Amino acid sequence: MRRLGNTLYVTSQGTYLSKDGDCVLATRDDGQKTRIPIGSVDGIVAFGRVSASPFLLGLCAERGVTVSYFTEPGRFLARVEGPVSGNVLLRRSQYRAADEEERRTAIVRSILTGKLANQRTVLRRGRRDRGTRLAADETGALEDAIRRLTDGVSRLRRESRIDGLRGIEGECARSYYAVLPSILTEGTFRFAGRSRRPPKDPTNSLLSFVYALLTHDLRSAAEGVGLDPAVGFLHVERPGRPSLALDLVEEFRAWFADRLVLTLINRKQVSAGGFETGVTGGVTMTEETRKAVIVAYQERKREEIQHPFTGEKLPIGLLWHVQARLLAAHLREDLDAYPPFIAR
Repeated sequence: MRRLGNTLYVTSQGTYLSKDGDCVLATRDDGQKTRIPIGSVDGIVAFGRVSASPFLLGLCAERGVTVSYFTEPGRFLARVEGPVSGNVLLRRSQYRAADEEERRTAIVRSILTGKLANQRTVLRRGRRDRGTRLAADETGALEDAIRRLTDGVSRLRRESRIDGLRGIEGECARSYYAVLPSILTEGTFRFAGRSRRPPKDPTNSLLSFVYALLTHDLRSAAEGVGLDPAVGFLHVERPGRPSLALDLVEEFRAWFADRLVLTLINRKQVSAGGFETGVTGGVTMTEETRKAVIVAYQERKREEIQHPFTGEKLPIGLLWHVQARLLAAHLREDLDAYPPFIAR
């Protein structure tokens, strides 16, 4: 089991990262310096105008610490990492499974079953938390969406084509996002459906940012067990696209990311004033809001949960690594099927 390390998030613009012995030395524009032992870091994520010395990048490559670069709003740009490691036999099994229609379909079905089941859990919890504060039409819409998701899970079992599975996922996603606004209790936030590149409102800005952080973590988890993060089963392969990481994100998108965003909004841990609208209409977070989201993201990862399949009690941040390990076991044919994460 891989330990839960700390991801170093660098958001202060103008920060320079350098090597200081076995430490990462972060020097801000104002001269403030912070040293972090490299042994306590499992990844570095830099947002915006952040640079790093080649000597630090060499140390990170040597120690297996990946450095990821994002734009200041949170769009992925590039990654710097050392030589590819991992079990070549496992990767060959992964490539064969991706090319075999029957095995690929079975894996996609498992992933989407986890996604839809977890979307249903989020809606059920939202309905329970809001209770009598829901209007009659909101209650009816929530009940209808929950029924559609339940039906979607059943339909996945009967569908034998990947395109058909994607179609079911798309229908359920529309139902899910249509009722998500009824779970928001903070009236200054609005959500009229999913928008991205760029996000058109603060809620979508939060969702896109947390999804980007989650994708970074899932890519690291896939690499950690020796899988190729670029070769997925659900998402179409494209140069530079971490298709497998995006596959694994789907199981956690609603249960982890959406719930985190809803909590931040409903508990007023972020405010509508912490966002800015650009000339193209895209909405981005201020640096203060971005830092608050990162802190909440890290704190949530430290909370403990019992894994529904393995029975292990572990920090949420290790769930990504457990799922990658289970997928690897299935690809090696140690497990008959890939067991998705389905929250209880």
